[in-house]
Amino acid sequence: MRRALRERACAERLALPDERRATLTEQLEAHLDCLLARLAPHALAFCWPYRAEPDLRAWMCRWLVGGHSRVAALPVVLAKATPMVFRRWTPGMEMVFDRHGIPHPPDGEAIVPDAVLVPCNAFDAAGYRLGYGGGYFDRTLALIDPVAVGVGFELGRAQTVYPQHHDRPMQWIVTEAGAFPARPHAA
Repeated sequence: MRRALRERACAERLALPDERRATLTEQLEAHLDCLLARLAPHALAFCWPYRAEPDLRAWMCRWLVGGHSRVAALPVVLAKATPMVFRRWTPGMEMVFDRHGIPHPPDGEAIVPDAVLVPCNAFDAAGYRLGYGGGYFDRTLALIDPVAVGVGFELGRAQTVYPQHHDRPMQWIVTEAGAFPARPHAA
């Protein structure tokens, strides 16, 4: 069930025309602005867009200039089946590619973000999400416990994603339709 749900959500997202995806991302960003004003994180982690996920790079650049002490970070997988680390990201910096072709900062000390924007292939109202099945975010969030904000398009919304015992729910889900606190009894 989880695999079929993940594959369907990814296929629908990949099928979105570029212009429509850009419009949905702009709408999503407006809701992120409101939520982040409320949460006021100093260090915020986000993910480089992969497989037609919302592209938050320009939004992150705007967020960074909103306060001189703000720090942006990207996740880095150091080894398979281990928690990720987050490293500082600045616009225009040199990056290296991981085994999936996703760029990340090549070095630097680990940052513990106050909040993490976590991409969602599929998600439910209880805050559970489906990523790509590697468990990296679940392991990482269990270790550092930041405010976890799931980010995705409404086309990924499901009644349930059939969470497993090790899955970590997001506290918030942000889509083009709004910013929604997780409802723990919704699963």
